Amino acid sequence: MSEPQESVTPPIVGFVSLGCAKNLVDSERMLGQIAESGAVITGDESAADTIVVNTCGFLGAARDEALDVITELAERKQRGELARIVVAGCLVQRDGEEMRRLVPAIDALVGVHNRGDVAAAVWGTRGKVGTWEGGKRRSPATKQTPPTDLFLGEYHPQPWSDQGRLRLTPRHYAYVRISEGCNQKCTFCTIPSIRGPMHCKTPDALLVEGRELIADGAQELILIGQDTTSYGRDIDYAPGLAGLLRELDAGWDGARWIRLMYVYPSIFTDEMIDAIATCDRVVKYIDIPLQHINDRVLKAMGRRVTRQQTETLLNKLRERIPGVTIRTTFIVGFPGETEAEFEELTTFIRDFGFDAVGAFTFSYEAETPSARITDQHDEAVKAARYEQLMLTQQETVLAAARRRIGTTFDVLVDAADEESVIARHAGQAPEVDSSCLLPDEAAQPGNFVPVRCTDTSDYDLVVIPTRTRLPLA
Repeated sequence: MSEPQESVTPPIVGFVSLGCAKNLVDSERMLGQIAESGAVITGDESAADTIVVNTCGFLGAARDEALDVITELAERKQRGELARIVVAGCLVQRDGEEMRRLVPAIDALVGVHNRGDVAAAVWGTRGKVGTWEGGKRRSPATKQTPPTDLFLGEYHPQPWSDQGRLRLTPRHYAYVRISEGCNQKCTFCTIPSIRGPMHCKTPDALLVEGRELIADGAQELILIGQDTTSYGRDIDYAPGLAGLLRELDAGWDGARWIRLMYVYPSIFTDEMIDAIATCDRVVKYIDIPLQHINDRVLKAMGRRVTRQQTETLLNKLRERIPGVTIRTTFIVGFPGETEAEFEELTTFIRDFGFDAVGAFTFSYEAETPSARITDQHDEAVKAARYEQLMLTQQETVLAAARRRIGTTFDVLVDAADEESVIARHAGQAPEVDSSCLLPDEAAQPGNFVPVRCTDTSDYDLVVIPTRTRLPLA
């Protein structure tokens, strides 16, 4: 008589997602893979016996945040509250071996190029199917040769997909990653060394992925990539980003808004401007991180664009896309940035009048070319310049908000409770921009509501519903 088979107890998995929207898509895909493996996903970390942390490794502050989270989990594991810790993402790809040394309690490390192995890492295979851990029987989803606890493969272009995601965003919007990696050579950036060179999905693959998200309730699809304006170059797609926008505009029937993020100024073509201006579903919103405006600093940053070229592009955007919203970000305290060059930047921000402005202090990253510039600023100088820039942008952004008083437009409701309704118009991206505040009886999340702006509240707009439905934004 054969011995009775032991019942398999699946891991109960909690998930912590850190970092940018591109990392969020990784997290959603990994969650989908974990769920498909038979593991149980929980939103209550205290109920989980396994925690996955998807990390960001772009800046020092992000790495510190990730290590704080992981260290806290290690302490919980030492108290017997967790059986397994899996760490994934950019920080692993960058510093995997160092993380294993700093936090020995980590059970598995999964780099960005091996995110497909996250389910095996969660189950904890160690040479046979169904090993014992913490008094529980664990089994991988398949009986293939189990990998080790370190999943850190080298980058190599391959077909990849973000279908089958377990989404972390509200149901009515979703991020669509059109490319992975980056071919730009910005001297301050670690992304190419972490995620590799640019590799694009095909338009057909993106159409399929977007339709899956639309079927799941998404009405706003947000296109992301490290450099969306270079779309198509590695796959010999001659129409480029402009052609992709036209294909998605025609092919994503159920979407109301298509939003484009992370455009690169030096390769923003007239064809791209025309596509944004004429595609009905593509919102008139440009997210264009400029980083600086002084020619010498731009050259030192490796941005391959001048002040004159930047101003020509910005003026074209305003002239050829009526009502366009322009959002940008800048880096302050770049090595060698003089007081005069910084003043040139703040004057430029004040004179142009952006709709939204973000800023970062320069982060010293030892492996980047900018780290080798001798004239590094101390943290106090960087902090002072950051504060001054933010005060400058406050003037222009608040003025842009006040110009909307009396105008009418559609908003998409993001959240609603007994006290307030939070929504966004087409010129506001989720998470990074201001919001619209509605009366609490206005609508439910996912609804589009025609409104009129009556006032401002700091950066936010105060709006009330109107009776007339507006045309597609």
